[in-house]
Amino acid sequence: MTGFSLDRSHIAGVVLAGGRSQRMGRDKAEVTLGTESLLHHVLARLSQQVISVAVNADAATEHVPVIPDRFPGKAGPMAGIHAAMIYAAGLPSVTHVVTVSVDCPFFPTDLVARLSAALEHPLQIAIAASEGRSHPVFGLWPVTLAADLETWLAIDEKRRVRDFLLRHDVTQVAFPLHPTRASLLDPFFNINTPDDLIEAERWLEALRA
Repeated sequence: MTGFSLDRSHIAGVVLAGGRSQRMGRDKAEVTLGTESLLHHVLARLSQQVISVAVNADAATEHVPVIPDRFPGKAGPMAGIHAAMIYAAGLPSVTHVVTVSVDCPFFPTDLVARLSAALEHPLQIAIAASEGRSHPVFGLWPVTLAADLETWLAIDEKRRVRDFLLRHDVTQVAFPLHPTRASLLDPFFNINTPDDLIEAERWLEALRA
């Protein structure tokens, strides 16, 4: 049991889609998996778990709010998380924002519920894990950390997610592998290359069977 309760009405969701996509060779958000874009797949999962959704990217797409980085020059995922915090802080009654990556179309449908249930106090951060590995871009962030993150981004040259997490109280939530007709799928399987996309097509088929 924890002493803090957080429900969906206080949580916004933001898809991080502003990466360089160098290994894919094109914008991951627009890559087609099955008959839909990766962004469509991710938004469909995320929108069922939060009160509001937006996309951290440079251009408008999928008819949802687009929030660009506030730091220039592709400053990394923490810049996207910062933009997500600022966006969520401007929404009525929203105290937290969950971030997900556009290249992970199979992330858990109970991601937000389990991350929020793990929080022990309002300033704690919850991040996802699977197979003994953490996935910090899949995190639930208090929007009140925006000012601290902005300061950190301005002074930390490496801007690594894990370095920022070391400054705060963080809880990690382990998610199980997902059974499919083929085998067990890591729900945080991410698509970085054309070969990964081929594998994702196989997982998509296995999930639909």
